[in-house]
Amino acid sequence: MDSSINIILPRFRSLNHLLLLAILSSIYRFTSSSHGGDSPQELRIGFRVVPDPSVSSFQPIITDSTGNYSFGFLRTNGNQLALSVIHAPSSVPVWSENTNPLARWADPTELFFNGSLVLSDSRTGVFWSTATLGDRVWLSTTSNLQIQKLDGGATALWQSFDFPSDTLVENQNFTTSMNLVSSNGLYSMRLGQDFFGLYANFMGSSPGQMYLKHGALEAKADIVDGHPIYLVLKSGGYLGMFQNGSIPVDVESFNSFQQNTSGNLRVRIEPDGNLKGYYWTGSNWVLDYRAISDPCELPSSCGSYGLCTPGKECSCLDNRTADGSGKCASPETPVSGDFCGAYDNRYKVLRRSGVELPFKEYMGYQKMDSLNQCESACEQNCTCWGAVYSNYSGFCYMLAFPIQTLLAVGDDTKMGYFKVREGAGKKGVNEWLGLGLGLLFGAIVIFAGVLGLGWYRRRKRGVKGYLEEDGNVGIGPYKDLGAASFRSIELCEK
Repeated sequence: MDSSINIILPRFRSLNHLLLLAILSSIYRFTSSSHGGDSPQELRIGFRVVPDPSVSSFQPIITDSTGNYSFGFLRTNGNQLALSVIHAPSSVPVWSENTNPLARWADPTELFFNGSLVLSDSRTGVFWSTATLGDRVWLSTTSNLQIQKLDGGATALWQSFDFPSDTLVENQNFTTSMNLVSSNGLYSMRLGQDFFGLYANFMGSSPGQMYLKHGALEAKADIVDGHPIYLVLKSGGYLGMFQNGSIPVDVESFNSFQQNTSGNLRVRIEPDGNLKGYYWTGSNWVLDYRAISDPCELPSSCGSYGLCTPGKECSCLDNRTADGSGKCASPETPVSGDFCGAYDNRYKVLRRSGVELPFKEYMGYQKMDSLNQCESACEQNCTCWGAVYSNYSGFCYMLAFPIQTLLAVGDDTKMGYFKVREGAGKKGVNEWLGLGLGLLFGAIVIFAGVLGLGWYRRRKRGVKGYLEEDGNVGIGPYKDLGAASFRSIELCEK
């Protein structure tokens, strides 16, 4: 016993050494787990982690007990990060908190838990916080990230399911206070009194222009006025609209409906504006549902000023052939502001027959007597980007947002009037103006240089040069005070 004590004592001379070793071991475990090792299943107060510069895509911080989902840093835009929960086998994000501005993937960015989960850096301050007083961070097997209070049980003070990004997973409630927003920020899904709708946000205003509305069919239950509805992605393979109980008032079926599949389901609003559902087979995600089946009914399937014919054959409103990537509009063309400001009235008019809007049933219109009246109303409206008119109905639809994809129809009585900002032309004018000013400035500089050089040479020569020209030799301007020129100056002063 004594010999063993003699061996231990030289290594740890005091209790402080033992405590230091315990702290260092704890730090090492946290550091190794946050840099790509085995992630913990919960975080406690005092946890801190920084982005690992060697990680190129996702840095896990916490993982659920099954290993299906991980929460951590998702690298985006090269050198920035978003807090995300991913489906680990496929690396597909199912939740993200994209701060504005985004945090940098570098020191001094850090994530810590002090009762609140906080993302910050010492230069910018706090990017994001859960603003809670919890005891632990925990990730459920359904991908729900929670801040919990441990007071005899586990009470969720905050959870990611209440703040969805672009995705819903199985059994996640989607309520009227929430919205799904596509990763590019252009499209969103929201709930109304008895429907869910898809909206396009081309001008930065909320909610934007509706382009799909799915109302409850009330096949199994009636909707009671005054009671909010909610949407749930059910494991049976459908989006269910619920109100007062377990019986759905509407069922939007997936391909896997009632097939007793065991894989995960998710639904996401895509960057093209479509709402799509997916089923996990164990090795890959399979498309299981889409709200809009015809690509031409999407808000901008062929890009700005595009024209879509059945089969998604894209062309341009000005009869140019598009390459399918939405290149009908000049990249310099401004897409904000109105048409009444300085320089903003510089636009040309494009007219096209045989066109209509893909979502006109969700737009307001005015009854007018003629196409000329419809065009004139748009022309005099500073915020009108274009108008579509039907000679048959007399309906005039005016667009309060930049022109997107229109539908090609075989009816020439449906005509469009579109304003096209002369972005490239304005750029050309500014370039010529800049070039002219540059040349003028250069000429002034050259002229000033010539004058300066002449002045310098004359000063260098001084009076000596003038005296030498008169045949007098002297040093300095006042050598011969009796010269005739000097006497003349003297007499004049008197």
